[in-house]
Amino acid sequence: MTPDPQAAAAALVDALGAPALAKAAAYTAGREWILLWELVVGGAVAWIVIRAGLLDRVDARLSRRGPGLRAFAAGVAYFVVSSLLSLPWTIYADWARETAYGRKSQPLADFLGQNLVATAIFSVLGALFFTGVYALIRRTGRRWWLWSGALTAGALSAFMLAAPVFIEPIFNDYKPVPPGEVRTALEAMARRAGVPADRLFVYDGSRQSNNFTANVAGVAGTARIAISDVAFKGASLDEVKAVTGHEIGHYVLGHVWRAIGVLSALAVIAFFAADRLHPRLARAFGCTAPLADPRGLPVVVFMVSLLMFLATPVMNGLTRQSETEADRYSLRTVDLPDALASALVKTAEYRDPRPSALQEFLFFSHPAVERRVLAAMRWKAGERAP
Repeated sequence: MTPDPQAAAAALVDALGAPALAKAAAYTAGREWILLWELVVGGAVAWIVIRAGLLDRVDARLSRRGPGLRAFAAGVAYFVVSSLLSLPWTIYADWARETAYGRKSQPLADFLGQNLVATAIFSVLGALFFTGVYALIRRTGRRWWLWSGALTAGALSAFMLAAPVFIEPIFNDYKPVPPGEVRTALEAMARRAGVPADRLFVYDGSRQSNNFTANVAGVAGTARIAISDVAFKGASLDEVKAVTGHEIGHYVLGHVWRAIGVLSALAVIAFFAADRLHPRLARAFGCTAPLADPRGLPVVVFMVSLLMFLATPVMNGLTRQSETEADRYSLRTVDLPDALASALVKTAEYRDPRPSALQEFLFFSHPAVERRVLAAMRWKAGERAP
């Protein structure tokens, strides 16, 4: 008799135990509130920087320099200072709370050191991006927001191309999958999918997180699939194969390019709204600088952050679709539904496996774990979804 997929999926999730399920639900709900509080913190930081006149002083010191340099300096100053002002919140949200829930074992000193490096890198990259935005405002006039989509696509593509080679190795140690049966199996999978075998890595993800996870990153020649040592050490061979099949699915199906396209389109909408709403919001913040003046960068950054926050369900919907497609790819090509299901259940430790439909729609970047497990059990039972 063929087992009932619904019952099998429920049993796998129930095996975690009621305390673990309650803890996952509480952790997930808290992360959702953090999204809102991050926006509030961002608004407060923008207000403080504007009221303190920080960017006015930076601009005054460079008054004889070109507009590009003034925009870049304003960007670096704002992103550095805003990171420092929000550091207490960052420590709570990304270290203290994660540690309390057992999702992180990283010492605070190491966390702060990595945060400092990340602040330096992304302050420069963010400043470069907004230097480009202000150049568009000066040179293309009222249609600058339309050109911002091309700028965003180019910036994201460049970042995706460079990140696996120049940025991610700063924070983690990436090594080829070690010789043995796991490497042999994964290389065979990679060859069948047309993925270069030297693009399969294990990294010390346990340095930052205890989560069972893997990822695909990069584009073109820098694309790579990486498995956290947490997953690599805590999974069976079949689970590693099933998870790698999922990540190969992202690689083969071009999900990175899709994400870049959607984010670029959303950037056009966000910048268009920023263009129209700037005068009103600038007055609320007490900012007298016009849209084209980098001294008003805190207002622009907050507006874009607000609008991207409102677009979270759209972005999450895209990501959930990509995750579903990657699961199906793993089932079709690796055909290890039990292993995929058991690996997915391990992610339920940090992602409520049974959210409400509204909660999943608004906040979940991945489909609910129980639904993903159910899809694997249906595959096992012979129900072949397209």
